[in-house]
Amino acid sequence: MTSTLNMPKSELVKQSQQLMEKTQAAPTWSTREKLALTCRILFDAGHDSGLAGQITARASATDTYYTQQLGLGFDEISASNLLLVDQDLNRLEGEGMPNPANRFHTWVYREHPAVNCIIHTHPFYAATLSMLEEPLVVSHMDTCPLFDDCAFLGNWPGIPVGNEEGVLISQALGNKRTLLLAHHGLLVTGKSVEEALMLAHLIERAAKMQLTAMAAGAIQPIDPALAREAHGWISTEKRYQAFFSYYARRALRSHPDCLN
Repeated sequence: MTSTLNMPKSELVKQSQQLMEKTQAAPTWSTREKLALTCRILFDAGHDSGLAGQITARASATDTYYTQQLGLGFDEISASNLLLVDQDLNRLEGEGMPNPANRFHTWVYREHPAVNCIIHTHPFYAATLSMLEEPLVVSHMDTCPLFDDCAFLGNWPGIPVGNEEGVLISQALGNKRTLLLAHHGLLVTGKSVEEALMLAHLIERAAKMQLTAMAAGAIQPIDPALAREAHGWISTEKRYQAFFSYYARRALRSHPDCLN
């Protein structure tokens, strides 16, 4: 005898979320390891652009964060070669130097204390969309975590190595989790590395879908109430963790040196 066929949608959603809390295990990798895995995952997803872009995460010590060493591509990052830097980009651990463009990460961390991970990349579709000076359009169920959650910076401030660019970018982000930067690329923030990874993956997919749809015709808007419902349904820590774990398993099959 079935017991759920007459249950309202709200109750089914609640029941599913409770079951996810019980059954979905959280990743056990350290922050360093998750950051290295994120670099490899996004490399495989087409987020590399030579040496452009930075992926950072807060470390345990106050006002410090992990970042890549300048000169290494995302496919070369491992847990052991990450740098630990302070807010002035002074190297505290590791070899080499950080990318000077990490300065705007410092501003985002200072202005948004709930943020624990920042992903800034120049993937092909998001970068191409940025050339049109058009905001991201979310009109598909899969990309609804970005609905009303992607800001747009229409004025390119030039290379982001000055404090002025840091102030501009951190302010443009506002209360959103993601940001499309005209003539530049994408910026994603998360309370966890897992959250940031999923949003970075989705924003590049959304940009690809938008450009493809624009070439075929006029994009039709999605119902805002349903989009907000999907935003909440997908935007949970357990969903982020499951997403991260799946892509981490894929990455480790191709990049077994990532966690050395």
